[in-house]
Amino acid sequence: MAAAVEALPHVARLDGGPFGTVASLLPGRRRILGVRLDTRPGGGTAEIAVVARLGLPLPLLAEQVVAAVRAVLGPVTVDLTFSDVVPAVTAVPPAPPRTP
Repeated sequence: MAAAVEALPHVARLDGGPFGTVASLLPGRRRILGVRLDTRPGGGTAEIAVVARLGLPLPLLAEQVVAAVRAVLGPVTVDLTFSDVVPAVTAVPPAPPRTP
């Protein structure tokens, strides 16, 4: 699910929040920041925190994130937080060829 969200062009990265509390622990003490799942019976909630890139209105990006999460997890409640917004990535033009 984390990879599906990070693959969205207007998501810069997942974010753990101010104290790193939005996180999942995996076997081997590996932590994935920006994703916390409630897997208790009757839970069915995914908490996601992302840093957005400028260029798409946040409500539209929220729809994309929710769709990406549900494509992986099915019909769950998604609690989405935008932790920050950063400039859009722009292509750097190639340097002109050097003449001898």
